[in-house]
Amino acid sequence: SPKMDLLHTNGVLIIQHLQRDYRAYQDFLNFMSHVGDPRNIFSIYFPLWFQLNQVVGTKMIWVAVIGDWFNLIFKWILFGHRPYWWVQETMIYPNQSSPCLEQFPITCETGPGSPSGHAMGSSCVWYVMVTAALSYTVRWKDKSAVTLHRLTWSFLWSIFWIIQIIVCISRVFIATHFPHQVILGVFAGILVAEAFEHTPAIQTASLRMYIKTNLFLFIFALGFYLVLKLLDIDLLWSVPKAKKWCANPDWINIDTTPFAGLVRNLGALFGLGLGINSEMFITSCKGKNSCKISFRVLCIAASLAMLQLYNFIKIPTHTEYLFYILSFCKSAAMPLTVVALVPYCVHSLMRTTEKKLN
Repeated sequence: SPKMDLLHTNGVLIIQHLQRDYRAYQDFLNFMSHVGDPRNIFSIYFPLWFQLNQVVGTKMIWVAVIGDWFNLIFKWILFGHRPYWWVQETMIYPNQSSPCLEQFPITCETGPGSPSGHAMGSSCVWYVMVTAALSYTVRWKDKSAVTLHRLTWSFLWSIFWIIQIIVCISRVFIATHFPHQVILGVFAGILVAEAFEHTPAIQTASLRMYIKTNLFLFIFALGFYLVLKLLDIDLLWSVPKAKKWCANPDWINIDTTPFAGLVRNLGALFGLGLGINSEMFITSCKGKNSCKISFRVLCIAASLAMLQLYNFIKIPTHTEYLFYILSFCKSAAMPLTVVALVPYCVHSLMRTTEKKLN
């Protein structure tokens, strides 16, 4: 449509401006693009917050998974192009004089572009963290504490918006999103996170509820894909475009395909449900050691170390279905490690040490 073409052409001008005038900040912007990667929620933010506050950690996983699921559905509905292939295929520019947009190793994502998954994931998880931090200060009643709460409120929300703006700029800079796509992603992420501020039932969900939720999310997404495929609408239309116009074939990663993200998130949600409803979790995180600072610090350190080791596990990509199965298992293992395995091992170690001292 003419309005969408106008958004795209203006977006290309902004990308060209950023790539020309912010070249000196290239490494920083690439780093901030990694900061906004939704996978960091499971490997960095969740291990930290779950050991500090299990309610916040649990909410973080739910927000990340449901937010990314909505992101997938929106991508399939909106059919958003990415700049690095749109400039090559549009008929707007005369005489084949399409603008030259520089690509980077993280540019060539294969899913549709709208809304931005990085912007949506970043805004939803940081919204959860900021509101969780402010929930502690809002209880202060005396006058000086109220003033401190207001200052903290202003500071944290300023940090929130600075991070979101930089993440959005980084995604536009690497030519993987148009500006309107990252803006849509930020506000969509905030809406999802705010919805879970009023959904306390997730804190007491049984393993059966986790399994039912997983099945619903998977069946709905797969059914949506199959129904549209029967109508000759290919929801994976973006994958061949990415492969065709990516500057380096090695930058194409199956991990960025729509179904890869779906499987990864379903695995994380299942792993959380399995961990929270396990005997190891009840024994360790509900026992007397759970209130000790030393217990929590050890759990955080061990969890972060263990999850970094998971990064060295490379899943074979030669068979797509095998990749999805192994990706689900790996994703499930990460929250299970944080919620049950590591706390149980730390609890057992502390108990053994206490017995020796006695």
